[in-house]
Amino acid sequence: MTRRAYVIDTLIVLLFAVAGRASHELGLDPLGVLATGWPFLVGMAVGWIAAAFVPRPLRSWWLDGLVVAVCALVVGMLLRWGTGEGTALPFVLVATGVLVVGLVGWRAVAAALTRRA
Repeated sequence: MTRRAYVIDTLIVLLFAVAGRASHELGLDPLGVLATGWPFLVGMAVGWIAAAFVPRPLRSWWLDGLVVAVCALVVGMLLRWGTGEGTALPFVLVATGVLVVGLVGWRAVAAALTRRA
């Protein structure tokens, strides 16, 4: 993955944390956002490492995005559960949608723009 991918993935996960805090009328201070987002940021980093182990012939933008999204979701939820934070089914479903659409979606847009150029 590229430096751009790391930056955009991180921004998407942080925006997910900001949106969650805003929807629950929690403060949007940087430490609060990090407190909410850290489990998913850790999961995202696990996803980057996991994606690096996918054999070259199988690597693609969508597989990278899917690996990062699944790791962000699963590791993030496990860390939230392990630290006594909420993992209610509606939250898991929303997180799944947001993370998959965000982390795979930006790659789809970038791939489409690259093909057009």
